[in-house]
Amino acid sequence: MGGNQTLITQFILLGFPLSPRMQMLLFALFSLFYAFTLLGNGTILGLICLDSRLHTPMYFFLSHLAIVDIAYACNTVPQMLVNLMDPAKPISFAGCMTQTFLFLTFAHTECLLLVVMSYDRYVAICHPLRYTAIMSWRVCVILVLTSWILGVLLALVHLVLLLPLPFCGSQKVNHFFCEIIAVLKLAYSDTRINELMVLAGAVSVLVGPFSSIVVSYAHILCAILKIKSQQGRQKAFSTCSSHLCVVGLFYGTAIVMYIGPQHGKSNEQKKYLLLFHSLFNPMLNPLIYSLRNKEVKSALKRTLLKEDTS
Repeated sequence: MGGNQTLITQFILLGFPLSPRMQMLLFALFSLFYAFTLLGNGTILGLICLDSRLHTPMYFFLSHLAIVDIAYACNTVPQMLVNLMDPAKPISFAGCMTQTFLFLTFAHTECLLLVVMSYDRYVAICHPLRYTAIMSWRVCVILVLTSWILGVLLALVHLVLLLPLPFCGSQKVNHFFCEIIAVLKLAYSDTRINELMVLAGAVSVLVGPFSSIVVSYAHILCAILKIKSQQGRQKAFSTCSSHLCVVGLFYGTAIVMYIGPQHGKSNEQKKYLLLFHSLFNPMLNPLIYSLRNKEVKSALKRTLLKEDTS
């Protein structure tokens, strides 16, 4: 068994079983989406860095969400594009394990960042007079660092359990990237502990945080309804609705994928769910925040006007 394990040096990602013409069409389409993802999140990140009016806790957290979304897309999309052009091109064992680890790291980190962002909105709306005292820069940095560190540690647990498994026989991963469940199916040993840890990890970073976000927004909604100013209510609804859209897209697809009933989903359905999760979510997030946020649109106008005048 040990000898067989050392023979596995690469995997073949099956991707999407489509005709060559359709694969070329998807290559062009996904390349465009990938460019939009990098451009949109890069624009958000640049605006937050350049515009001093956006140097607030909410936009500090949003900048890290943009970094995670860029990393998310860069981890999975290039390999998917390579496979669309050359379906037989393999990925090395080390490359596959690295991709799995990074995907889990960014997924866990985004889950925790969305919780932090909901807490920030809760404090801002429910305790506005104490906001600057509670959400100090020291607290913000600690919250962000905690999200990143926990994201790495949780992913490391899965990697440590995954690496010792013997991979013998088939090297074909039925996915467009090295997704942990798809990789576990190739292991030539009992993977029940790994699958249990994946489920436990999904529950801990999805159900718990999502429940806390729901509770936070229940309090936020009550506080917004008490605001007497029409303009104040509209501003609160604008910032919160943007965050809720992002939360719904991210948690919705992740919960359906990893916690919902599995017996009714085919492998192809799971692929498309994760495609939406790893490609379309990062692309839509900056659009949601820019289209529904007056401060971001104003910052973009100010930056463009500065460029014109210079």
